[in-house]
Amino acid sequence: MKILLTGGTGFVGSALSQRLLEMGHEVTVIGSSSRCRLSAHPQLTYVSADTTRPGDWQQRVPEQDALINLTGRSIFNLWTENYKKSIYDSRILTTRNLVAALPATTEAVLLSTSAAGFYGDGGETEKTETSGPGSDFLAQVCRDWEAEANKASSKGARVVLMRFGVVLGKGGGAIATMKTPFQFGLGGPIGSGRQWFPWIHIDDLVGAILFLLTAEECRGPFNFTAPQPVRQKEFARQLGAALHRPAFLPTPAFVMKLALGEFGRSLLQGQKVMPHALTESGYLFTYPDLQAALREIIGG
Repeated sequence: MKILLTGGTGFVGSALSQRLLEMGHEVTVIGSSSRCRLSAHPQLTYVSADTTRPGDWQQRVPEQDALINLTGRSIFNLWTENYKKSIYDSRILTTRNLVAALPATTEAVLLSTSAAGFYGDGGETEKTETSGPGSDFLAQVCRDWEAEANKASSKGARVVLMRFGVVLGKGGGAIATMKTPFQFGLGGPIGSGRQWFPWIHIDDLVGAILFLLTAEECRGPFNFTAPQPVRQKEFARQLGAALHRPAFLPTPAFVMKLALGEFGRSLLQGQKVMPHALTESGYLFTYPDLQAALREIIGG
């Protein structure tokens, strides 16, 4: 297959690109860096572009069998109004430009990223793909993001919406950020720690993308989360155990709100997200439980 990835040099994109190339696909990666950070490969083409703007990069779209849309500015930052705009624009404008570049009639598949944040603060309610959206900033971003992707269906594309949980893996992602305070004995739950923590091992995330890439009957939203969610306090405990470090020092809610503002408040929320659409479609998770996932990532 000819496959184009936007945001293909990030943590998820790098892992996915490597797997696709190993399988013999022709991969075109669109990235914002002037130089490609991926290893050279005869089946790999790299295009440097700002995908929030129309440009020559769009000429690559019509020739593709599949489009995998991974672009999005990291949410792990202080949410000033300017930064919130960059979070929004990087997702919505890129998706809009990607869909606009599709021909009027196409048989391509579009796998477009969204997030578990679609559901807002879920509390104790179990969230499946049929659950409604939340009302906070991230939920609004996800709603608009998915709406732009869904416009590709009017051109004949099969559209899959991938609602990512927190991605865990070696060499990047959430673990790279979270393990530092634990290594200094400062790790622990955030706030009460009772909020649900939707997570997924990167091997399962990549595996689910490959599964949906060729599952022609699959379309619409899919929760990319492990089937065994845990509370944030339990995640901290298990991460501490895997790192052989204590995990009893909580970060009080008021500190999160004071230091990080709106972003800090979002970290105090949670979603008990279940991957019903994936499991019912026949995908089998390699790492359904957190202990096994952390053992593979960290060892022990």
